[in-house]
Amino acid sequence: MIQRNEANLHKNWQKELANVVTCPKVLLEMLGLSSQVHENDIKARSLFPVRVPVPFIKKMRHGDVNDPLLLQVMPRHQEFIAKTGFNKDPLEEQDNKQPGLLHKYRSRVLVMFKTGCAVNCRYCFRRHFPYQENQLNKRSLIDALDYIKSDTNINEVILSGGDPLMAKDDAISWFMDELEQLPQIKRMRIHSRLPVVIPSRVTDELCQRLADSPLKIIFINHINHANEIDNEFKAAMQKLKKAGVTLLNQAVILKDVNDSARAQIDLSEALFDADVLPYYLYLLDKVEGASHFDIKEEQARKIVGEMLLALPGFLVPKLVREIGGQQSKTPIDLKLT
Repeated sequence: MIQRNEANLHKNWQKELANVVTCPKVLLEMLGLSSQVHENDIKARSLFPVRVPVPFIKKMRHGDVNDPLLLQVMPRHQEFIAKTGFNKDPLEEQDNKQPGLLHKYRSRVLVMFKTGCAVNCRYCFRRHFPYQENQLNKRSLIDALDYIKSDTNINEVILSGGDPLMAKDDAISWFMDELEQLPQIKRMRIHSRLPVVIPSRVTDELCQRLADSPLKIIFINHINHANEIDNEFKAAMQKLKKAGVTLLNQAVILKDVNDSARAQIDLSEALFDADVLPYYLYLLDKVEGASHFDIKEEQARKIVGEMLLALPGFLVPKLVREIGGQQSKTPIDLKLT
């Protein structure tokens, strides 16, 4: 009986993944916004494909062209604007020496376990990344494991992408089997947006494999607005929590999406209601095509300052910027008076 239920879970998330919306016009029609179609916005899909899972669309407000979830995934004509300081490789990742592997920080290494995403967020700092040159098969994953084994400074492996949960459970389990044989590895971190856009991806099989691991498992959600958090997401987080997984979130401050203290306070409260702790709050990575999401650093400081007055410290994420070539995140000084 358990096996049949698990098979159904697999079928559900894979079916939802296969049925993502890829046409901006269809997306707007589903939300009752067909009259809001602007061809100059539609053309921006040529810069970065549209991908939006139906469970995520169902969280959007019907008839609201300014819905904060819709704004994260809908192409806009502003993406054609070339703005000084914005480029295709803002974090200087595209000259990585080993395909599919980034070793920016001494003790952590990032593996692009799966190069596809379930949802394409328009502000994505890797929207121009050459994923076709960094796709990993079993042989190249073994090469990555050999690289990790050769450097005893590495004690944490980050599964990223793309989105690592685009991989099937058996592929993740195999990699964990191999990783667990390396004595210096203490932790494995998973960065994923799938639990919030397709909650059924958090299967019983995945949770059991994470629970069985001798490694400390940290799960980093990517959630920017409280409206992304619903009962299905909360149920997925409870399954991971019962598996002993540490649950964190990182968000990006985005103009017109969550660029207010109220939006950030609501996000922190909603995260904690789902047993997820706020971890990082990023200033926008200056990637070409996303300048319309950018806000001034001073505004971000003010937002976090107001959060400190309204929330306990454990619900206030660290305000940071990531700078290409730096060996850590760069904290933003709040300069509170």
